[in-house]
This record gives sequence, C-alpha cells and structure tokens, in this order.
Amino acid sequence: MELSNSTVMTSGERLATFSLASLISLRMLGLFMIMPVFSLYGGELDGAGPALIGLAIGIYGLTQAICQIPFGLLSDRIGRKPVIYGGLVLFAIGGVVAAQAETIYGVILGRGIQGAGAIASAIMALLGDVTREENRTKAMAIMGMSIGVSFSLALVLGPIITSFVGLSGLFWITTAMALVGIGICYWVVPNPVTRIVHRDSKAEVSELKKVLRHRELLRLDIGIFLLHLVMTACFVVLPLVLVNQLHLDIQKHWLVYLPILITSFVAMVPLMIFAERKKKIKEVLILAVFLLMLGLLGLFLLHDKLWTLCLALFVYFMAFNLLEAMLPSLVSKIAPAGSKGTCMGVYSSAQFFGAFAGGTMGGVVYGIWGAGMVFLFGAGLMIIWLFVALSMEQPRFLQSYLLKLDSALHVNAEQLLHRLLAVVGVEEAVVITEENVAYLKVDKQSLDYSSLQKLATVNLAPKLD
Repeated sequence: MELSNSTVMTSGERLATFSLASLISLRMLGLFMIMPVFSLYGGELDGAGPALIGLAIGIYGLTQAICQIPFGLLSDRIGRKPVIYGGLVLFAIGGVVAAQAETIYGVILGRGIQGAGAIASAIMALLGDVTREENRTKAMAIMGMSIGVSFSLALVLGPIITSFVGLSGLFWITTAMALVGIGICYWVVPNPVTRIVHRDSKAEVSELKKVLRHRELLRLDIGIFLLHLVMTACFVVLPLVLVNQLHLDIQKHWLVYLPILITSFVAMVPLMIFAERKKKIKEVLILAVFLLMLGLLGLFLLHDKLWTLCLALFVYFMAFNLLEAMLPSLVSKIAPAGSKGTCMGVYSSAQFFGAFAGGTMGGVVYGIWGAGMVFLFGAGLMIIWLFVALSMEQPRFLQSYLLKLDSALHVNAEQLLHRLLAVVGVEEAVVITEENVAYLKVDKQSLDYSSLQKLATVNLAPKLD
C-alpha cells in the first residue's frame, strides 16, 4: 500500500480501473463457473472418470501459473494491450475447444488453453501505467474485490446457466465473454502514454531468488497453495453430494451457495477489522485455519443432511473469505521494499498451482475412497497449515511507499539510501536511479513525511573516483 496525500481518482483513472476490473472479472467468471457443475455434467463425456474430471476442473491452474509471469514480462517488451488481446484470444479458443469436445480429454485441452491466456500480470502492469501512484493502491483493491465477486457469482450462475444450456453451452458463453473482453479492451480501456516499470505491480526476474528464500513469504505461499488446493478439491465432490446424497436439483444449488456466501462474508468482516486494529493478524490467521479445519470436518461428518452441510459450509466459507482477504494484505506487509510485484507474482503462481493440485488430487481421492474422504483429506492438510502458521512471526505493520525523485537531479544511490534510512519511520529502502524512484517500507504512524519529501529534491552528486 502506498502512502500519499489522499486524492480522488480522475474520471480517466476510474474508467481505466473499472474497465480493467471487468476484463479480469469476465475471465475469472468464465474459469470458475465450471467448478460447481462439471462433476455432474462431465461424467457424460467419453473417457470420463473421477481423476480426469478433477484434472479438467483444475488444469487451468497449471497453465495459468506457468504463463502469468512470462506474459507480464512480455508486456514490457511488446506492450500491455497486445498481450491482453492474445490472452483473451487464447481464452476464447479454449472455450471453443471445450464446447465442441465429446471426450474428457478435449475438455482438459480446452481448459488448459483457457488457463494459458494468463493476462492478470499484464492487466496489473497496465493499471500501473494509467493510474497515479497515490491512487494505485485503491485501484488494485478494486481489482482484488472484482475477483472475489467473480468467484461468488460463478457459484451462483454456473448451476443456473448450465441447467438451461448444458455444459457445451456454458463453454460457448465463456467464449462470448472473452470476445466481450476484447471489445472492452479495444474501445473502453485507455491507451497508456508510456509503459512504466513499477515494481509494486509487476514481477522482476532479478528479485525471484530473494523472494523464494524469504521464509515468511514462503509460509504465505504455502498457505494460499493449500487454501486453493482444498477449495478446488471440495468442488470436485460437493455438487455430487448435493445431488446424489441430498437429492437437490442442480437448478437449486444457488439457493445453497448464495445465502452462505453472503452471510459468511458478513461474518468475517469483524474478524478482519479486529486483526488490523488490534494488530492480531497472526492470531486471527491461525483461528481462520482452525475454522477451515472444523468446516471440513463438518462436511466429512455431517454431509448427510442439508442443514448440517450448510452449517459446515458457512464455517468453511467464513474462514475461506477471511484468508482470501488477509493473505494478500500480509504479502504486501512482509514484501521487501521494491519487491512487492515479484512477491505477488510468486504468491499468485502458488495459488494457481494449488487449484491444479486440488482438482487432480480431489478426483483421485474421490475415485478411490469416496466423497467424504475428500473433505477429510482437506482437514488433514489444514493441520499441516496450522503448524506452518504457528511458526510465523507477527508481521510488522509497515506499508509500501513510492518516493518519486526529481529527474533533473544527480543522485548518488548509496548516499540517498543512507539518508532515507535515517528518516524517522523508514524501515527499508531501495533506490532505483534508472527509474528515478525509491521504494520504501514505512511505519505510517511515526513517518516524518516532510523530511522524506525534502530528500526527493536534494541534489546528491555522484562521488568522483
């Protein structure tokens, strides 16, 4: 998060933010809508079995994880919009392949192609190009909320739409979404005047080694991996439980998901506020993982009645929503100065690898031991996460700060770094003279803002050898 004098977004920034949020929402909605229905409809495809159905659900995560950082780097070379167009075209092609598939292998191929259209990094980079530093955190928060809304809508719309148009029709609709996205990108999303290298919104290859060795960040990466592994595995079997054991028609599944999603979101907000205001993030995170385990145990033991299954789902989704909100915020707090974009890139890759592993493992476990064991398997993984979380350090409440340097000045990076670290409230600093910026981690409560701003205009001439 960047600190600055509060400003209101311009109309151009609002247009850019909401149009780019709609792009990523359409794509994620298309990917997620398959989750609550494929276990029911995919069994009709030739060659389908539990393991391959799970693979079809989760395969997008593998290709997404592999392609997202390379696509972001490619956007630095050829431009943001060409990469976004290419990713949406791949998403559309994957939808066509899956819609026309008569075998499970065709759907797996189509879903893999859809995942390969990984445009999130390019969209975030474009967002950095068309918004000012003081509004970029706000814009990225809107982007994050749009993804969360997409997931909730997918659980509600997927069963309704598929009950009318079938599985093939659902994939044709995802193709149409991709085409709509191309139109939005062409006619609505503003064209950036310049491409900005902004390390808080894009990954840097040079930073990967440092980020991958950071123990606290690795704990968060493990957490998001397990969170999405278990979530995807659960949706391999949850639709089957609702239909086969509770005899609930698929057209009515949204009546289960929608109230639970709304009430669980409302229930998690006080815990989120408590964690931030009382600086009890570690304790609330551990509580959330424990609640996940309880919810999964409830699904294992109590999925034979609708009301007990709904109660277990409520506990599960309350914890899931809480962790989905907390983990990215923790990455931002813990990420070293100048490395937030790389940290978020690794974190997102771990998330998508988790979705792939969850779909695959969920299908295998279901095929061998049945639906209940998938929930028990997930509860066991939460125990592992609990041990990982118990060993984490209490995060410092630091925020990212981007200090723009006067481009007309001669700056000695070493001297400026020393003076920046002497400012009260500055805990970390990285000076990038090629970009005329300094990336800082600061304590907002104690920061000497005026002294910091003065350093942006001080002429520190390079030392002569």
